[in-house]
Amino acid sequence: MQKITTQLRLPSHFRADDFFAFHLRDQHNIAEIVEGNLLRKGILWDRSPAQLLIAIDGNQATMSLEIDKGETQPCEQKLVEVGKHMLGLQQAVEQFEAQYLSHPILGKLIQQQQGLRIYQSTSPFEALIWAIIGQQISVTAAIAIRRRFIQATGSRHSSGIWCFPDAQQVTAVDDLTLRQTGLSASKLTALRALCAALLNHHIDLTSPINAEEVQKLSSQLVSLKGIGPWTVSYALLRGFNYLDGSLHGDVAVRRNLQSLLGMETQPTAKETEKWLEEFTPWRALVAAHLWRSQSAAGY
Repeated sequence: MQKITTQLRLPSHFRADDFFAFHLRDQHNIAEIVEGNLLRKGILWDRSPAQLLIAIDGNQATMSLEIDKGETQPCEQKLVEVGKHMLGLQQAVEQFEAQYLSHPILGKLIQQQQGLRIYQSTSPFEALIWAIIGQQISVTAAIAIRRRFIQATGSRHSSGIWCFPDAQQVTAVDDLTLRQTGLSASKLTALRALCAALLNHHIDLTSPINAEEVQKLSSQLVSLKGIGPWTVSYALLRGFNYLDGSLHGDVAVRRNLQSLLGMETQPTAKETEKWLEEFTPWRALVAAHLWRSQSAAGY
């Protein structure tokens, strides 16, 4: 086994409790384990099973990577980039807060939730798979399917933790096994189309995202059967640190906006979309503030 360790400085108002709550959603703890201020997560590192450990103490995060069967020494800089990504440190939330802290409606949420950022899945692929699994079902149901999906397609690190699969591993599993995890036929179709597009290099999830690349990638993804705008917006939010997707169709966003605005009835998706437009290019971050107003695990 190979092991490397590095450290990251965290900004003031970093919400460590929210970071751990994001990874605590599955109480069965097969692929993510939270022990106090420590996260253990199973990942693939250069296609080898690995355990990533992130411990937070005050304004410092200590990251360790334990790799099974690694052929080359892992790069510390790559580990730093993974840490910054997962912890949401590439998001300019301070700029957003400075701009909208005095907003007559949103300002009170920002004041209550200062430092809120979008904690990321380890990779864009993981974020996309989660978004596909979570289409039009409850979070509880999606978590259970995701757990069975990881067990059906992933691999285990020597520590016993399960590692989220890559596209090659998913492709190697037959349809019947995947359907038995709870995936519907339409979600299975979407997964197959996504994996094929990645393995055939028709879609690239490794390029940095800017406004132009977002439009290109979004168009490529929605062209795949079973992937729609909500799935793309959520995956961009959780996998690419992209904070301007409009999640106006999300039920929790609309429900919490109703509460924020004191409305008698829940706003429609169209009304929510119009309300969010004011906050471009931060619409998805605003949605996250609405999610967080309900619970830490809900965003």
